[in-house]
Amino acid sequence: MAAIWSLFFLLAILFMFVDVSSLTDSRDVAVLRSLKDEWKNTPPSWENSDDPCGKAWDGISCYNSRVTGLVLTTMGLVGELSGAIGELSKLTSLDLSYNKGLTGSLPPQLGLLKNLSTLILTGCGLSGAIPTELGNLTELFFLDLGFNNFTGVIPRSLGYLSKLYWLGLANNQLTGSIPLSSLTTPGLDSLKKAKHFHLNDNLLSGIISFKLFSPEMVLIQVLLNGNQFSGSIPETIGNVQTLEVLRLDRNALTGKVPPNLINLSNLNQLNLSHNKLSGPLPNLTGMNSLNHVDLSNNSFEQSEAPAWFSTLSSLTTLVVENGSLQGTVPSELFNLPQIQQVDLKNNHFSGMLNLSGSISQQLELIDLQNNFISYITLGSGYNNTLKLRGNPICNGTLSNMDFCKLQEETSKPYSTSLANCGDKSCLSEQKLNPQSCECAYPYQGTLFFRAPSFTDVSNATLFHSLETSLSVNFNLSPGSVSLDNIFFNSEDYLEVHIGLFPSDGNFFDMSEVQRFDSALSNQTYKPPNVFGPYYFIASDYKSGF
Repeated sequence: MAAIWSLFFLLAILFMFVDVSSLTDSRDVAVLRSLKDEWKNTPPSWENSDDPCGKAWDGISCYNSRVTGLVLTTMGLVGELSGAIGELSKLTSLDLSYNKGLTGSLPPQLGLLKNLSTLILTGCGLSGAIPTELGNLTELFFLDLGFNNFTGVIPRSLGYLSKLYWLGLANNQLTGSIPLSSLTTPGLDSLKKAKHFHLNDNLLSGIISFKLFSPEMVLIQVLLNGNQFSGSIPETIGNVQTLEVLRLDRNALTGKVPPNLINLSNLNQLNLSHNKLSGPLPNLTGMNSLNHVDLSNNSFEQSEAPAWFSTLSSLTTLVVENGSLQGTVPSELFNLPQIQQVDLKNNHFSGMLNLSGSISQQLELIDLQNNFISYITLGSGYNNTLKLRGNPICNGTLSNMDFCKLQEETSKPYSTSLANCGDKSCLSEQKLNPQSCECAYPYQGTLFFRAPSFTDVSNATLFHSLETSLSVNFNLSPGSVSLDNIFFNSEDYLEVHIGLFPSDGNFFDMSEVQRFDSALSNQTYKPPNVFGPYYFIASDYKSGF
């Protein structure tokens, strides 16, 4: 008996020093080895151990000796995603974003990952059809396949993803119509818990069916812009009262704007531009959350400026180019407390332009080119950009006034100052850290803000708030964030190139890069509210790992 107790004692001592639970399941090891053989540029730690869980392979997370997370973003991976991935049966998170060398099609075996809650493959080089088997991932919460080269139709089976919060299929080459429920199968109208439909910048066509939207939905962002949709705007969209951003611009939509759009009391951005909409200009009275409205380049009936032009207290940007507007420009519009940009060029406004009253201190631009304005009353309250070229007022004695000339942008976009660094320069792949003026390898990429509530790209206060937000959220030293190359692109997205600099040393280690990628691709980083929703595209990271 004593011998037996001695044996138990020895075994107990052994178990104190050997963590059997850390040994990775042999099935998962085999899968990861096959992926390592398939891909180039996997992390060095994948070469140094045969135990991904016990010896902590970079990008791998485990629970009870099973692989639960595979996150390898911005690694420069080259190769294809093999069907072996489907054997990681306990995987809950798969994020391979920002690896442009990751090509080929998505394997249908992804549909075997029944525990998967996050699937992010943004900014890769993937192509082919989106497999219908993704509809088997009923635990999926976050799905983003944006910025690839996917073709074919949106699988109807995605309607089975009843827990989905984020559906991101933007910036691909998808065709066909938006799939809807049938008697036997669900469609995107079944996604009652989704808050984000990002289907913009594809080749989608057909009508936007009234069946797509219902009062049970909790959508906050519907981005269908940059497609080939036709037909009318469905009235049912006015029933989704949680909506904050609605972009239907750059399609071929026709007919009248549904009057119940006025029910969207939480809407802060409405863009219906570059369609073929007709009838009266929509009535937006009482939509006091709106800050950005663009109704340009449609076929609306000729009318005077509607009353809501002068009453929407949150309005920052009003754009109605080629809008068939006539009569006088309401001077009250220029006194809205938040107004920053008024673009009403190529209309039929006439008579007097009155700028002698109280003018909002926020107003940066008034563009009324190519109208029929004959007179102007100026006061001391407005000294920013005014454009009146192409109006009768510029045919006479006022033709030499600045507002009658072709004007270039005078305000310089904001960029983080390096004035304290003098003339110091770095190697081509390094940048100056604005906090220390030392050369380092920053983590870089571009933030695309889809609905900012401002238009002034020179506003230092706003961009300082973004710098501070990034440094605080990512635990960086104050002043170690740089912003540059700031502008509004052709899709009215605000582009901001960012650089995050290490507080110690001259490069980030892999875990830090993965942390940044994850926060930005998963949208857990939240910028200041005025910047609104965003997406992020990371640059390849050059460093010492």
